[in-house]
Amino acid sequence: MKITLAGSRHFGVETLNMMRGHGIDVIRVVVADGEDRLAAAARAAGIEVVVQARPKLIVASEIAPGTDLIVTAHSHALVGEDALKAARLGGIGYHPSLLPRHRGIAAVEWTIKEGDAIAGGTIYHLSERLDAGAIAAQDWVFVKKGETARELWERALAPLGLRLLAQVIDQAKTSGILPSMPQDEQFATNAPRLDKEKPHAAPKSAAS
Repeated sequence: MKITLAGSRHFGVETLNMMRGHGIDVIRVVVADGEDRLAAAARAAGIEVVVQARPKLIVASEIAPGTDLIVTAHSHALVGEDALKAARLGGIGYHPSLLPRHRGIAAVEWTIKEGDAIAGGTIYHLSERLDAGAIAAQDWVFVKKGETARELWERALAPLGLRLLAQVIDQAKTSGILPSMPQDEQFATNAPRLDKEKPHAAPKSAAS
């Protein structure tokens, strides 16, 4: 299983480390910023790093030849249709909500704002609609009373994302296919950035 990983920051690095620990072959890392910590970690591991020509879009030429699957981890770029076709199995991302609830860049913040007692994470198929692709895996966690978005992310949602990504990638490696269940649009809600809050480490898979 050959992976092109697109992402940034701490969660990108943790995803890279998780995949290497699972014996998954990450053949290229794609970043919007060549100085990002994910780029540094990839170079230190001897993995090719490609900096996107456009920060908000990943194109086919930026996907490594021979890629089986694109994985995004805290990527803010849309993975274009041509890029998805360049990978045998397309692409997946992690979104820190129970999709289709809280689609958007501030999913964890909206989980807290809405007073949700239960949060969760979703591995979903990347598509032309952000956060709207079919679900490959999903699980939930309780939200502690008084917990902040950052605390929820660090305590529960980031570890959940790594576990679900490992589960789906291992399944794809074994069976050659990805689970796929369409999202139920009647339950979709949006989670745009909250102006009064600064963005934190929770990933937005840009196709998120």
